[in-house]
Amino acid sequence: MWPFSSKPVVPVLRLEGTIGRSSAFSRGLSLASVAGPLEKAFAMSKLPSVAIVINSPGGSPVQSNLIFNRIRQLATEKKKRVYVFCEDLAASGGYYIAVAGDEIYADPSSIVGSIGVIAATFGFDKAIDRVGIERRVYTAGNSKSTLDPFRPEKPEDVARIQSIQTEIHDTFIGVVKSRRGSKLEASDDDLFNGAFWAGPTAHKLGLIDGIADVRSKMREIHGEKIALKVVPMAKKSLLSRLSRSSSSMPHAEVDLEAIASNLAAGAANAIEERSLWARYGL
Repeated sequence: MWPFSSKPVVPVLRLEGTIGRSSAFSRGLSLASVAGPLEKAFAMSKLPSVAIVINSPGGSPVQSNLIFNRIRQLATEKKKRVYVFCEDLAASGGYYIAVAGDEIYADPSSIVGSIGVIAATFGFDKAIDRVGIERRVYTAGNSKSTLDPFRPEKPEDVARIQSIQTEIHDTFIGVVKSRRGSKLEASDDDLFNGAFWAGPTAHKLGLIDGIADVRSKMREIHGEKIALKVVPMAKKSLLSRLSRSSSSMPHAEVDLEAIASNLAAGAANAIEERSLWARYGL
Protein backbone atom coordinates (compact mmCIF):
# COMPACT_ATOMS: atom_id res chain seq x y z
CA MET A 1 0.00 0.00 0.00
CA TRP A 2 1.00 3.61 -0.52
CA PRO A 3 3.58 5.03 0.23
CA PHE A 4 5.46 1.74 -0.38
CA SER A 5 3.57 0.93 -3.57
CA SER A 6 5.42 1.45 -6.84
CA LYS A 7 2.19 2.56 -8.51
CA PRO A 8 1.94 6.24 -9.47
CA VAL A 9 -0.54 8.03 -7.21
CA VAL A 10 -3.35 10.42 -8.10
CA PRO A 11 -4.49 12.40 -5.01
CA VAL A 12 -8.26 12.56 -4.59
CA LEU A 13 -9.85 15.19 -2.37
CA ARG A 14 -13.54 14.90 -1.51
CA LEU A 15 -15.39 18.16 -0.85
CA GLU A 16 -18.78 17.19 0.53
CA GLY A 17 -21.47 19.18 2.32
CA THR A 18 -22.84 22.69 2.44
CA ILE A 19 -20.44 25.57 2.08
CA GLY A 20 -19.79 27.80 5.07
CA ARG A 21 -22.47 26.28 7.29
CA SER A 22 -21.37 24.31 10.34
CA SER A 23 -23.82 22.70 12.73
CA ALA A 24 -23.75 20.50 15.81
CA PHE A 25 -23.96 17.52 13.50
CA SER A 26 -21.67 18.43 10.59
CA ARG A 27 -18.83 20.68 9.59
CA GLY A 28 -19.40 22.91 6.58
CA LEU A 29 -16.89 23.46 3.82
CA SER A 30 -14.80 26.60 4.24
CA LEU A 31 -11.32 27.72 3.30
CA ALA A 32 -10.24 27.04 6.89
CA SER A 33 -11.47 23.44 6.74
CA VAL A 34 -10.09 22.59 3.28
CA ALA A 35 -6.82 24.58 3.13
CA GLY A 36 -4.73 21.86 4.79
CA PRO A 37 -6.13 18.96 2.75
CA LEU A 38 -5.71 21.00 -0.44
CA GLU A 39 -2.04 21.59 0.35
CA LYS A 40 -1.57 17.84 0.93
CA ALA A 41 -3.36 16.93 -2.29
CA PHE A 42 -1.15 19.19 -4.41
CA ALA A 43 2.05 18.01 -2.71
CA MET A 44 1.32 14.28 -2.52
CA SER A 45 2.32 13.02 -5.97
CA LYS A 46 4.73 13.66 -8.80
CA LEU A 47 1.96 13.10 -11.31
CA PRO A 48 0.67 16.35 -12.85
CA SER A 49 -2.94 15.61 -11.82
CA VAL A 50 -5.13 16.30 -8.80
CA ALA A 51 -8.70 14.96 -8.64
CA ILE A 52 -11.39 16.74 -6.65
CA VAL A 53 -14.77 15.11 -6.01
CA ILE A 54 -17.58 17.53 -5.22
CA ASN A 55 -20.95 16.80 -3.64
CA SER A 56 -22.47 20.08 -2.46
CA PRO A 57 -25.72 22.07 -2.78
CA GLY A 58 -23.83 25.34 -2.26
CA GLY A 59 -23.94 27.85 0.55
CA SER A 60 -21.70 30.84 1.26
CA PRO A 61 -20.60 32.69 -1.91
CA VAL A 62 -17.60 34.08 -0.03
CA GLN A 63 -16.28 30.67 1.03
CA SER A 64 -17.02 29.29 -2.44
CA ASN A 65 -14.86 32.01 -3.97
CA LEU A 66 -12.07 31.57 -1.41
CA ILE A 67 -11.91 27.82 -2.02
CA PHE A 68 -12.03 28.37 -5.80
CA ASN A 69 -9.16 30.85 -5.62
CA ARG A 70 -7.02 28.58 -3.44
CA ILE A 71 -7.42 25.66 -5.84
CA ARG A 72 -6.35 27.82 -8.77
CA GLN A 73 -3.40 29.27 -6.83
CA LEU A 74 -2.12 25.80 -5.96
CA ALA A 75 -2.68 24.52 -9.49
CA THR A 76 -0.53 27.36 -10.84
CA GLU A 77 2.16 27.08 -8.17
CA LYS A 78 2.49 23.29 -8.40
CA LYS A 79 1.89 23.09 -12.16
CA LYS A 80 -0.92 20.59 -11.74
CA ARG A 81 -4.01 19.96 -13.84
CA VAL A 82 -7.19 19.79 -11.78
CA TYR A 83 -9.92 17.28 -12.63
CA VAL A 84 -13.26 17.78 -10.90
CA PHE A 85 -15.89 15.05 -10.57
CA CYS A 86 -19.45 15.91 -9.58
CA GLU A 87 -21.30 13.29 -7.57
CA ASP A 88 -24.97 13.69 -6.58
CA LEU A 89 -24.83 17.46 -6.66
CA ALA A 90 -22.59 20.32 -7.76
CA ALA A 91 -25.01 23.20 -7.56
CA SER A 92 -24.73 26.90 -6.80
CA GLY A 93 -21.57 27.29 -4.67
CA GLY A 94 -20.78 23.64 -5.36
CA TYR A 95 -20.58 24.42 -9.07
CA TYR A 96 -18.66 27.63 -8.31
CA ILE A 97 -15.92 25.47 -6.76
CA ALA A 98 -16.21 22.92 -9.60
CA VAL A 99 -15.19 25.49 -12.23
CA ALA A 100 -11.78 25.65 -10.54
CA GLY A 101 -11.20 22.39 -12.42
CA ASP A 102 -9.42 22.38 -15.76
CA GLU A 103 -11.86 19.62 -16.70
CA ILE A 104 -15.20 18.81 -15.07
CA TYR A 105 -16.99 15.46 -15.23
CA ALA A 106 -20.23 14.13 -13.78
CA ASP A 107 -22.38 11.04 -13.48
CA PRO A 108 -25.41 10.81 -15.80
CA SER A 109 -27.63 11.38 -12.75
CA SER A 110 -25.59 14.18 -11.20
CA ILE A 111 -27.34 17.53 -10.78
CA VAL A 112 -25.25 20.45 -12.01
CA GLY A 113 -25.71 24.21 -12.26
CA SER A 114 -27.98 26.52 -10.28
CA ILE A 115 -25.89 29.56 -11.20
CA GLY A 116 -27.80 32.13 -9.21
CA VAL A 117 -28.22 33.74 -5.81
CA ILE A 118 -31.05 33.17 -3.36
CA ALA A 119 -32.15 34.64 -0.05
CA ALA A 120 -35.22 33.50 1.85
CA THR A 121 -36.97 34.60 5.00
CA PHE A 122 -40.45 34.68 6.58
CA GLY A 123 -42.91 37.42 7.41
CA PHE A 124 -44.53 37.20 10.85
CA ASP A 125 -45.94 40.73 11.12
CA LYS A 126 -49.56 39.70 10.46
CA ALA A 127 -49.29 36.75 12.83
CA ILE A 128 -48.12 38.86 15.77
CA ASP A 129 -50.84 41.42 15.01
CA ARG A 130 -53.49 38.72 15.33
CA VAL A 131 -52.28 37.66 18.77
CA GLY A 132 -51.79 41.21 19.99
CA ILE A 133 -47.99 41.27 20.18
CA GLU A 134 -46.28 44.62 19.76
CA ARG A 135 -42.83 44.55 18.15
CA ARG A 136 -40.40 47.15 19.59
CA VAL A 137 -37.13 47.75 17.74
CA TYR A 138 -34.58 50.45 18.48
CA THR A 139 -31.76 51.13 16.02
CA ALA A 140 -29.03 53.64 15.30
CA GLY A 141 -29.09 53.72 11.50
CA ASN A 142 -32.20 53.69 9.32
CA SER A 143 -31.25 50.45 7.55
CA LYS A 144 -30.26 48.44 10.62
CA SER A 145 -33.57 46.56 10.73
CA THR A 146 -33.68 45.73 7.02
CA LEU A 147 -36.04 42.81 6.33
CA ASP A 148 -37.00 42.35 9.99
CA PRO A 149 -39.40 39.37 9.69
CA PHE A 150 -41.65 40.79 12.41
CA ARG A 151 -42.27 44.07 10.60
CA PRO A 152 -44.01 44.74 7.25
CA GLU A 153 -41.80 44.34 4.21
CA LYS A 154 -40.50 47.60 2.72
CA PRO A 155 -39.95 47.96 -1.05
CA GLU A 156 -36.68 49.82 -0.47
CA ASP A 157 -35.38 46.93 1.66
CA VAL A 158 -36.21 44.43 -1.08
CA ALA A 159 -34.52 46.63 -3.69
CA ARG A 160 -31.38 46.85 -1.55
CA ILE A 161 -31.17 43.08 -1.10
CA GLN A 162 -31.77 42.48 -4.81
CA SER A 163 -29.01 44.95 -5.68
CA ILE A 164 -26.57 43.01 -3.50
CA GLN A 165 -27.72 39.73 -5.03
CA THR A 166 -27.13 41.12 -8.53
CA GLU A 167 -23.54 42.02 -7.65
CA ILE A 168 -22.88 38.54 -6.23
CA HIS A 169 -24.57 36.92 -9.24
CA ASP A 170 -22.45 38.98 -11.66
CA THR A 171 -19.30 37.78 -9.86
CA PHE A 172 -20.45 34.15 -10.15
CA ILE A 173 -21.23 34.57 -13.86
CA GLY A 174 -17.85 36.19 -14.47
CA VAL A 175 -16.02 33.27 -12.84
CA VAL A 176 -17.95 30.69 -14.89
CA LYS A 177 -17.31 32.57 -18.13
CA SER A 178 -13.62 33.02 -17.35
CA ARG A 179 -13.18 29.30 -16.72
CA ARG A 180 -15.54 27.71 -19.25
CA GLY A 181 -15.24 30.37 -21.97
CA SER A 182 -16.01 29.09 -25.46
CA LYS A 183 -17.18 25.73 -24.07
CA LEU A 184 -20.52 27.28 -23.05
CA GLU A 185 -23.21 26.37 -25.57
CA ALA A 186 -26.23 28.46 -24.55
CA SER A 187 -27.24 32.07 -23.96
CA ASP A 188 -26.64 33.86 -20.67
CA ASP A 189 -30.38 33.90 -20.03
CA ASP A 190 -30.53 30.12 -20.31
CA LEU A 191 -27.36 29.34 -18.36
CA PHE A 192 -27.39 31.88 -15.56
CA ASN A 193 -31.03 31.98 -14.43
CA GLY A 194 -30.57 29.59 -11.50
CA ALA A 195 -31.73 26.48 -13.37
CA PHE A 196 -30.01 23.12 -12.90
CA TRP A 197 -29.67 20.04 -15.06
CA ALA A 198 -28.72 16.36 -15.07
CA GLY A 199 -25.24 15.42 -16.27
CA PRO A 200 -25.93 14.82 -19.99
CA THR A 201 -27.71 18.15 -20.45
CA ALA A 202 -25.03 19.95 -18.43
CA HIS A 203 -22.53 18.46 -20.89
CA LYS A 204 -24.49 19.68 -23.91
CA LEU A 205 -24.63 23.17 -22.38
CA GLY A 206 -20.86 23.16 -21.84
CA LEU A 207 -21.02 23.33 -18.05
CA ILE A 208 -19.04 20.08 -17.82
CA ASP A 209 -16.64 18.26 -20.14
CA GLY A 210 -18.18 14.83 -20.13
CA ILE A 211 -19.68 11.89 -18.27
CA ALA A 212 -17.09 9.94 -16.28
CA ASP A 213 -16.12 8.79 -12.80
CA VAL A 214 -12.81 9.57 -11.15
CA ARG A 215 -11.29 6.08 -11.37
CA SER A 216 -12.11 5.52 -15.03
CA LYS A 217 -10.93 8.97 -16.11
CA MET A 218 -7.67 8.82 -14.18
CA ARG A 219 -6.89 5.37 -15.61
CA GLU A 220 -7.68 6.67 -19.08
CA ILE A 221 -5.19 9.51 -18.59
CA HIS A 222 -2.43 7.82 -16.58
CA GLY A 223 -2.85 4.11 -17.33
CA GLU A 224 -4.33 1.12 -15.56
CA LYS A 225 -1.56 0.93 -12.94
CA ILE A 226 -2.31 4.21 -11.19
CA ALA A 227 -3.51 4.23 -7.59
CA LEU A 228 -6.06 6.70 -6.21
CA LYS A 229 -5.14 8.04 -2.76
CA VAL A 230 -7.92 9.83 -0.87
CA VAL A 231 -6.70 12.85 1.08
CA PRO A 232 -8.36 12.79 4.52
CA MET A 233 -10.54 15.71 5.59
CA ALA A 234 -10.65 16.66 9.26
CA LYS A 235 -14.37 16.36 9.97
CA LYS A 236 -15.05 17.14 13.58
CA SER A 237 -18.59 18.24 14.23
CA LEU A 238 -19.56 20.68 16.93
CA LEU A 239 -21.24 17.78 18.72
CA SER A 240 -17.98 15.82 18.92
CA ARG A 241 -16.05 18.91 20.03
CA LEU A 242 -18.59 19.60 22.77
CA SER A 243 -18.38 16.02 23.95
CA ARG A 244 -14.60 16.12 24.04
CA SER A 245 -14.41 19.46 25.89
CA SER A 246 -17.09 18.40 28.36
CA SER A 247 -15.34 15.14 29.15
CA SER A 248 -12.17 17.05 30.03
CA MET A 249 -13.94 19.29 32.58
CA PRO A 250 -14.85 18.49 36.15
CA HIS A 251 -18.50 17.46 36.32
CA ALA A 252 -19.50 20.56 38.26
CA GLU A 253 -18.08 22.85 35.58
CA VAL A 254 -19.92 21.42 32.58
CA ASP A 255 -21.99 24.24 31.08
CA LEU A 256 -25.13 22.32 30.21
CA GLU A 257 -26.96 25.48 29.21
CA ALA A 258 -24.27 26.38 26.68
CA ILE A 259 -24.25 22.83 25.32
CA ALA A 260 -28.04 22.83 25.00
CA SER A 261 -27.96 26.22 23.28
CA ASN A 262 -25.34 25.05 20.82
CA LEU A 263 -27.24 21.86 20.10
CA ALA A 264 -30.45 23.82 19.49
CA ALA A 265 -28.65 26.17 17.10
CA GLY A 266 -27.04 23.16 15.45
CA ALA A 267 -30.42 21.50 14.96
CA ALA A 268 -31.76 24.65 13.30
CA ASN A 269 -28.71 24.79 11.03
CA ALA A 270 -29.14 21.10 10.20
CA ILE A 271 -32.75 21.77 9.13
CA GLU A 272 -31.58 24.63 6.92
CA GLU A 273 -28.83 22.43 5.48
CA ARG A 274 -31.34 19.68 4.78
CA SER A 275 -33.55 22.19 2.94
CA LEU A 276 -30.65 23.08 0.64
CA TRP A 277 -30.30 19.45 -0.47
CA ALA A 278 -34.09 19.09 -0.72
CA ARG A 279 -34.27 21.92 -3.27
CA TYR A 280 -32.68 19.51 -5.73
CA GLY A 281 -34.80 16.49 -4.80
CA LEU A 282 -32.05 14.89 -2.68
